[in-house]
Amino acid sequence: MGEVTVTPVTAKRDFKSFIDCGYRLNANDPNWVPPLKAEMVELLTPGKNPFHDHARMQLFLARKDGRVTGRISAHIDELALTQPSEQGMGPGTGNWGLLDAEDEATAKALIARAEKWLREQGMTRVLAPISLSIWEEPGLLVKGHDHPPTVMMGHHDPKYQAWIERDGYEKAKSLVTYDLDITEEFPPLIQRVIASGERNKRINVRQVEIAHFDREAQIIIDILNEAWSKNWGFVPFTEKEKEHIGKKLKPLVREDLIMIAELDGEPAAFMITLPDANEPIKKINGKLFPFGWLTMLRWLKNPQVKTMRVPLMGVVQRLQNSRMASQLAFMMIEYIRRNSVSRYGATRGEIGWILDDNQGMIAIADAIDSKINREYRIYSKDL
Repeated sequence: MGEVTVTPVTAKRDFKSFIDCGYRLNANDPNWVPPLKAEMVELLTPGKNPFHDHARMQLFLARKDGRVTGRISAHIDELALTQPSEQGMGPGTGNWGLLDAEDEATAKALIARAEKWLREQGMTRVLAPISLSIWEEPGLLVKGHDHPPTVMMGHHDPKYQAWIERDGYEKAKSLVTYDLDITEEFPPLIQRVIASGERNKRINVRQVEIAHFDREAQIIIDILNEAWSKNWGFVPFTEKEKEHIGKKLKPLVREDLIMIAELDGEPAAFMITLPDANEPIKKINGKLFPFGWLTMLRWLKNPQVKTMRVPLMGVVQRLQNSRMASQLAFMMIEYIRRNSVSRYGATRGEIGWILDDNQGMIAIADAIDSKINREYRIYSKDL
């Protein structure tokens, strides 16, 4: 085998090779779900993804004997640099992500080149893999390779864990998802908590109104920014990112799957649930053309799925770690559970990701008899 060479992506041909590399190297994994290529282009293109408004990024390709054998992104989120160091990010912290490699020598060369670029940009520490924002696909899959990921979750070759750890990376944080059989009613104690909440006139749990989607999205993101502001890895959404996320999620939004809980007439909590779009995307192999768009269009009109994913839930800080917070969460989960089963044919739910030290969310997940099914690991290394 020839020597590995790593070069920056500067031309359109290299950009296409960068995207195609991920599809080629993962094609034989039966549980990998190919992302829509249009979304990959959008993710990596300044002007299409507002992440780039506050970030620096360089893409790299690895080659052996002129043949592409791997890829990696190196990037710095300027907003992450302003966060407190004790919350994971902070000054001097850069990232790499989107790693795919044929072999360990390629992976090692790619990581070394990403680290070099980060050092040249003044970084002293790296958190990885993060692809690209902490809100997109953070972490390396280290548990759960035996089943496909749900919508907006990553899937990685199990060999990568050893390669990364042998390169001097240590665990910084784990993110977990919980699997739940939603055809079964919750335990009697949880049902009593829900019934008590329904009798409380201070509480109102309502569906979002699609007719006022922009208003509802603003309520949810405002709660999210406030509720998660002290969490590990937190980076606030910008106004442009709020608009961008709203547009991306709107096709998947169903009024009866997203709840806002109000306390004394004020928004206090929310829960977003999405039908697992990865189920139809896997069938079309990530290709909208020539006929994949018809499959997706039919599915979006009536999304019958096996799995529902809860990517985000938040409670305002003043209620966190209180009985009220748990009560609001259980009420939202139960209402969405009923709708998911009766209207969409779903049989399972996936909650997460959840930080492995988020005791409040872990307690809620345990109380409804859900079990960890996937673990993603974010690694740290001094540069």
